[in-house]
Amino acid sequence: MKLICGLGNPGLKYKNTRHNIGFLIVDNFAKKNKNKSTKDVVLLKPRCFMNNSGAAVKEALRRPNIELSDILIICDDINLELGIIRFRAAGRAGGHRGLKSIIEELGTENFNRLRIGIGSDRNTVLKDYVLSRFRADEKRILKEVIDKAAEAAGIWAQEGIEAAMNRYNTKNIKAR
Repeated sequence: MKLICGLGNPGLKYKNTRHNIGFLIVDNFAKKNKNKSTKDVVLLKPRCFMNNSGAAVKEALRRPNIELSDILIICDDINLELGIIRFRAAGRAGGHRGLKSIIEELGTENFNRLRIGIGSDRNTVLKDYVLSRFRADEKRILKEVIDKAAEAAGIWAQEGIEAAMNRYNTKNIKAR
């Protein structure tokens, strides 16, 4: 059994914000796979705020047949340009409070993650930037990156982290 968890914040106030890109990708994955047999994949969009995501992930790990190596956390990353996705098999939180919460709750950094570039704006306070919506000129890239990331999550679920890293860590949608 695989668990794909998209990070974000609940509520309409945060819908379609940069910080909620994990939710958008899980929704896209569910839509694309609704007619396929995905009984071996559990999708999770925690109902808690991003900074408390660890409790939801820890609870999901209590389900039978889900091990630590079976989870994929999908989150935004301000250190990557919009259009870039990166798989990692482990690593630090890098300032991301959702990942920090998960690391603290699980007591380990050893879990798979798919980081989605949202870019950054040095002229905007970080909190305001990640809670902002995508600009009109970013919408084409956003649609493509959501589609590509949902596809990549499916490859991770079917073939594992190494195959996903080899196939997707070199892709840059913006460069097309």
